[in-house]
Amino acid sequence: SLDFCQPEGGWRMDFQNFGEFLAGDRIQSSPYRLNMKVDMYCEQLCITNLGPEEVNGVSPNKLVDAIQKEYHNNWIVDDLPSASKTEDDFAGFAVLAKTRYWGGFPVGFIARDTKKAYIHNHVNIEIQYHIDEFQPGAARVVRFTVQPFSIKHNFEPIEISDYNDDDYDYNPFNVANIQHPIESCSPKIRSKKHTRYEMVYARGREPQPASGQVLFTYDVIWVENKELQWPSRWDVYLTMDNAIPDKVHWYSIVKSVSVVLVLSAIIVAVLVRNLRSYNLIATDEEGAESIEEVGWKVVHADVFRPPSFSPLLLAVCCGTGSQLLITAVMTMLLSVIGVLSPANRGSLLTSLLFFYALNGSVAGYV
Repeated sequence: SLDFCQPEGGWRMDFQNFGEFLAGDRIQSSPYRLNMKVDMYCEQLCITNLGPEEVNGVSPNKLVDAIQKEYHNNWIVDDLPSASKTEDDFAGFAVLAKTRYWGGFPVGFIARDTKKAYIHNHVNIEIQYHIDEFQPGAARVVRFTVQPFSIKHNFEPIEISDYNDDDYDYNPFNVANIQHPIESCSPKIRSKKHTRYEMVYARGREPQPASGQVLFTYDVIWVENKELQWPSRWDVYLTMDNAIPDKVHWYSIVKSVSVVLVLSAIIVAVLVRNLRSYNLIATDEEGAESIEEVGWKVVHADVFRPPSFSPLLLAVCCGTGSQLLITAVMTMLLSVIGVLSPANRGSLLTSLLFFYALNGSVAGYV
């Protein structure tokens, strides 16, 4: 486990079905606080010690090692996985934003110049919602995007007793007093603005190294999306926003089919060769001269022979092939009618295993 902020009372594991267990999914609770359609500005989460400073020749701390191995955070809100939004300064002329809908967002990054690890200790949590037409006043979450930043907060830990009753900026969840904060974190600014690329990378600002005492903060941005409805919210995740061209998909399909055909041809060739040798039944004179056969050799002519009512290739494919075919058809039918939804994590793998075991009788009968 990495040294991230923990929720009050410790981590709580979500219920897992059989498919999630086999896939290795482990869903835990989060300390982040979200209120429906309530924007938040630079909310403080916690202060945590990430370990010793990164030094050449010394074994790095766990978080630096995770960043070097390109670990990612995978968050879920309303059973919707987080998309990752990143911005980059393109040749100093314009800031380009990229959004990808798979793989979560990285824990940190490695600087190109210093080769040191920096942690993303601030995130902009953008949640898009759609007003329910049939339930006035109700809203549904249709998209969840996280934009990570690395901000080196200069802070001093505080206690609740440090606040006065007359402080207008009193927040019971604050854990630190930020010195020289960025615009979104300043308590003196009444008209708050959400954290932007220009604030984080302004002159004099530095990213947060993945070591020492670190303050974690976050923004919450609620945006109404009138075009995207709740039944269609998974479409962009299933297509990965067309990040991989169709040509690549077809190339992968053709390559997989070619490998299957080549392996099948090799197996058929080996079986045909062996079956032909085993089906050579000796005549009475040859049998009298040969050494007495015992064990499985006595019945080799009955076991290793093709059936008289079907071709050899059909006989090879009938058993397990029928089982796999019916399993695939039943699973696809349930997916088409909407029973196997991607929102139900692990349901696809569970259904595949269930139908495969159920259709074992079909393979045995065939």
